[in-house]
Amino acid sequence: MEETPQKLELILQYFGDFSQQQLAQFAALEALYKEWNSQINVISRKDIDSLYEKHVLHSLSIAASFEWIPGAEILDLGTGGGFPGIPLAIFFPEVKFHLADSIGKKLKVVDAVIAAIDLKNVTTEHTRAEEIRNRKFDAVVSRAVAPLNDLWRWSKPLIKKKTIASNTINGLVCLKGGDLAQEISDSKCRPRVIQLQDLFKEDFFKDKFLLHVSV
Repeated sequence: MEETPQKLELILQYFGDFSQQQLAQFAALEALYKEWNSQINVISRKDIDSLYEKHVLHSLSIAASFEWIPGAEILDLGTGGGFPGIPLAIFFPEVKFHLADSIGKKLKVVDAVIAAIDLKNVTTEHTRAEEIRNRKFDAVVSRAVAPLNDLWRWSKPLIKKKTIASNTINGLVCLKGGDLAQEISDSKCRPRVIQLQDLFKEDFFKDKFLLHVSV
Protein backbone atom coordinates (compact mmCIF):
# COMPACT_ATOMS: atom_id res chain seq x y z
CA MET A 1 0.00 0.00 0.00
CA GLU A 2 1.20 3.52 -0.78
CA GLU A 3 1.93 5.77 2.15
CA THR A 4 -1.21 7.48 3.43
CA PRO A 5 -1.16 11.25 2.76
CA GLN A 6 -0.58 13.06 6.05
CA LYS A 7 -3.76 15.11 5.85
CA LEU A 8 -5.82 11.97 5.29
CA GLU A 9 -4.63 10.75 8.68
CA LEU A 10 -7.15 13.16 10.19
CA ILE A 11 -9.97 11.08 8.71
CA LEU A 12 -8.34 7.83 9.82
CA GLN A 13 -8.22 9.07 13.43
CA TYR A 14 -11.99 8.74 13.51
CA PHE A 15 -12.87 6.15 10.87
CA GLY A 16 -11.40 2.79 9.90
CA ASP A 17 -12.14 -0.26 7.78
CA PHE A 18 -11.88 1.53 4.47
CA SER A 19 -11.11 -0.46 1.35
CA GLN A 20 -8.06 0.36 -0.75
CA GLN A 21 -10.38 2.00 -3.27
CA GLN A 22 -12.01 4.20 -0.65
CA LEU A 23 -8.63 5.28 0.70
CA ALA A 24 -7.46 6.13 -2.81
CA GLN A 25 -10.65 8.11 -3.46
CA PHE A 26 -10.31 10.13 -0.27
CA ALA A 27 -6.61 10.70 -0.91
CA ALA A 28 -7.26 12.01 -4.43
CA LEU A 29 -9.63 14.76 -3.31
CA GLU A 30 -7.06 17.34 -2.27
CA ALA A 31 -5.19 17.56 -5.58
CA LEU A 32 -8.44 17.48 -7.57
CA TYR A 33 -10.06 20.28 -5.59
CA LYS A 34 -6.92 22.41 -5.61
CA GLU A 35 -6.70 22.08 -9.39
CA TRP A 36 -10.37 22.83 -10.01
CA ASN A 37 -10.58 25.56 -7.39
CA SER A 38 -7.94 27.53 -9.27
CA GLN A 39 -10.36 27.63 -12.22
CA ILE A 40 -13.80 27.67 -10.58
CA ASN A 41 -14.00 28.84 -6.97
CA VAL A 42 -16.13 26.25 -5.16
CA ILE A 43 -14.20 26.29 -1.88
CA SER A 44 -13.03 29.36 0.02
CA ARG A 45 -9.39 30.08 -0.83
CA LYS A 46 -8.51 30.20 2.87
CA ASP A 47 -10.12 26.78 3.43
CA ILE A 48 -8.58 24.81 0.57
CA ASP A 49 -5.56 23.82 2.68
CA SER A 50 -7.95 22.57 5.36
CA LEU A 51 -9.99 20.48 2.95
CA TYR A 52 -9.91 17.29 5.01
CA GLU A 53 -10.92 19.01 8.24
CA LYS A 54 -13.40 21.67 7.11
CA HIS A 55 -15.01 19.80 4.23
CA VAL A 56 -14.35 16.06 4.23
CA LEU A 57 -14.44 15.36 7.98
CA HIS A 58 -17.26 17.88 8.42
CA SER A 59 -19.27 15.98 5.80
CA LEU A 60 -18.47 12.65 7.44
CA SER A 61 -19.98 13.78 10.73
CA ILE A 62 -23.21 12.54 9.14
CA ALA A 63 -21.64 9.09 8.70
CA ALA A 64 -20.47 9.19 12.31
CA SER A 65 -24.04 9.78 13.45
CA PHE A 66 -26.27 7.87 11.03
CA GLU A 67 -26.31 4.70 8.98
CA TRP A 68 -27.87 4.00 5.59
CA ILE A 69 -28.25 0.49 4.29
CA PRO A 70 -27.35 -0.59 0.73
CA GLY A 71 -29.89 0.66 -1.79
CA ALA A 72 -30.96 3.74 0.17
CA GLU A 73 -31.34 6.89 -1.95
CA ILE A 74 -30.04 10.20 -0.61
CA LEU A 75 -30.43 13.70 -2.07
CA ASP A 76 -27.66 16.24 -1.43
CA LEU A 77 -29.55 19.51 -1.76
CA GLY A 78 -27.42 22.47 -2.82
CA THR A 79 -24.29 20.35 -3.02
CA GLY A 80 -22.02 23.24 -4.04
CA GLY A 81 -18.60 21.70 -4.61
CA GLY A 82 -19.88 18.25 -3.67
CA PHE A 83 -20.20 18.43 0.11
CA PRO A 84 -21.43 16.51 1.97
CA GLY A 85 -22.39 14.26 -0.94
CA ILE A 86 -19.02 13.16 -2.32
CA PRO A 87 -17.40 12.16 1.00
CA LEU A 88 -20.61 10.37 2.00
CA ALA A 89 -20.75 8.54 -1.33
CA ILE A 90 -17.18 7.33 -0.81
CA PHE A 91 -18.05 6.24 2.74
CA PHE A 92 -21.28 4.45 1.69
CA PRO A 93 -20.41 2.86 -1.70
CA GLU A 94 -23.66 0.86 -1.84
CA VAL A 95 -25.92 3.84 -1.16
CA LYS A 96 -27.19 5.96 -4.07
CA PHE A 97 -26.51 9.70 -3.89
CA HIS A 98 -28.11 12.37 -6.09
CA LEU A 99 -26.27 15.71 -5.92
CA ALA A 100 -28.32 18.73 -6.96
CA ASP A 101 -27.38 22.39 -7.29
CA SER A 102 -28.79 25.40 -9.11
CA ILE A 103 -25.33 26.65 -10.18
CA GLY A 104 -24.07 24.79 -13.22
CA LYS A 105 -20.39 25.67 -12.91
CA LYS A 106 -20.25 24.09 -9.46
CA LEU A 107 -21.69 20.87 -10.84
CA LYS A 108 -19.01 20.94 -13.54
CA VAL A 109 -16.44 20.57 -10.75
CA VAL A 110 -18.52 17.91 -8.99
CA ASP A 111 -18.88 15.88 -12.20
CA ALA A 112 -15.14 16.11 -12.85
CA VAL A 113 -14.25 14.93 -9.34
CA ILE A 114 -16.77 12.06 -9.54
CA ALA A 115 -15.29 10.92 -12.86
CA ALA A 116 -11.69 11.27 -11.68
CA ILE A 117 -12.18 9.04 -8.64
CA ASP A 118 -14.53 6.65 -10.46
CA LEU A 119 -17.42 7.15 -8.05
CA LYS A 120 -20.18 4.89 -9.39
CA ASN A 121 -22.98 5.58 -6.90
CA VAL A 122 -23.51 9.28 -7.64
CA THR A 123 -25.71 11.16 -10.10
CA THR A 124 -25.98 14.95 -10.45
CA GLU A 125 -28.68 17.36 -11.53
CA HIS A 126 -28.61 21.06 -12.36
CA THR A 127 -31.83 22.11 -10.65
CA ARG A 128 -33.47 23.81 -7.71
CA ALA A 129 -35.17 21.79 -5.00
CA GLU A 130 -38.59 23.09 -6.00
CA GLU A 131 -38.08 21.81 -9.55
CA ILE A 132 -37.35 18.18 -8.66
CA ARG A 133 -40.36 16.15 -9.76
CA ASN A 134 -41.46 12.53 -9.55
CA ARG A 135 -38.61 11.49 -7.27
CA LYS A 136 -38.54 10.54 -3.61
CA PHE A 137 -35.54 9.91 -1.40
CA ASP A 138 -34.90 8.13 1.90
CA ALA A 139 -33.20 11.26 3.22
CA VAL A 140 -32.08 14.74 2.20
CA VAL A 141 -28.67 16.02 3.34
CA SER A 142 -27.48 19.60 3.13
CA ARG A 143 -24.70 21.83 4.38
CA ALA A 144 -25.15 25.54 5.14
CA VAL A 145 -27.46 26.11 2.17
CA ALA A 146 -30.44 27.96 3.67
CA PRO A 147 -32.35 28.51 6.92
CA LEU A 148 -33.89 25.37 8.42
CA ASN A 149 -37.40 26.62 7.64
CA ASP A 150 -36.63 26.76 3.91
CA LEU A 151 -34.67 23.51 3.90
CA TRP A 152 -37.53 21.64 5.49
CA ARG A 153 -40.11 23.20 3.17
CA TRP A 154 -38.08 22.15 0.13
CA SER A 155 -37.13 18.74 1.46
CA LYS A 156 -40.33 17.39 2.98
CA PRO A 157 -42.12 16.73 -0.36
CA LEU A 158 -39.04 14.82 -1.60
CA ILE A 159 -38.73 12.39 1.32
CA LYS A 160 -40.30 8.93 1.32
CA LYS A 161 -42.78 8.33 4.11
CA LYS A 162 -41.52 4.78 4.51
CA THR A 163 -37.88 3.84 4.02
CA ILE A 164 -36.64 0.52 2.68
CA ALA A 165 -35.66 -0.66 6.15
CA SER A 166 -36.40 0.40 9.68
CA ASN A 167 -32.75 1.13 10.46
CA THR A 168 -32.33 3.55 7.57
CA ILE A 169 -32.40 7.15 8.79
CA ASN A 170 -34.91 9.24 6.89
CA GLY A 171 -35.88 12.89 6.94
CA LEU A 172 -33.65 15.95 6.63
CA VAL A 173 -30.07 15.85 7.89
CA CYS A 174 -28.30 19.20 7.71
CA LEU A 175 -24.98 20.64 8.86
CA LYS A 176 -25.08 24.09 10.44
CA GLY A 177 -23.03 26.41 12.63
CA GLY A 178 -23.45 29.16 15.17
CA ASP A 179 -26.38 30.02 17.45
CA LEU A 180 -29.34 28.13 16.01
CA ALA A 181 -31.99 28.85 18.66
CA GLN A 182 -33.89 31.48 16.65
CA GLU A 183 -33.56 29.56 13.38
CA ILE A 184 -34.94 26.39 14.95
CA SER A 185 -37.76 28.34 16.60
CA ASP A 186 -38.70 30.02 13.31
CA SER A 187 -38.77 26.68 11.51
CA LYS A 188 -41.45 25.18 13.80
CA CYS A 189 -39.43 21.95 13.51
CA ARG A 190 -38.23 19.97 16.47
CA PRO A 191 -34.92 18.62 15.19
CA ARG A 192 -32.57 16.33 17.01
CA VAL A 193 -29.41 18.41 17.53
CA ILE A 194 -25.98 16.78 17.63
CA GLN A 195 -22.98 18.87 18.68
CA LEU A 196 -20.03 17.99 16.46
CA GLN A 197 -17.54 18.78 19.22
CA ASP A 198 -18.81 15.56 20.82
CA LEU A 199 -17.64 13.67 17.72
CA PHE A 200 -14.42 15.46 16.71
CA LYS A 201 -11.94 17.23 18.98
CA GLU A 202 -10.67 19.87 16.49
CA ASP A 203 -11.49 23.50 17.38
CA PHE A 204 -13.26 23.96 14.04
CA PHE A 205 -16.17 21.86 15.31
CA LYS A 206 -16.84 23.87 18.49
CA ASP A 207 -19.83 25.74 17.09
CA LYS A 208 -20.87 23.19 14.47
CA PHE A 209 -24.04 21.12 14.69
CA LEU A 210 -25.91 18.36 12.91
CA LEU A 211 -29.70 18.69 12.77
CA HIS A 212 -32.04 15.79 11.99
CA VAL A 213 -35.71 16.41 11.23
CA SER A 214 -37.78 13.22 10.94
CA VAL A 215 -40.69 12.92 8.51
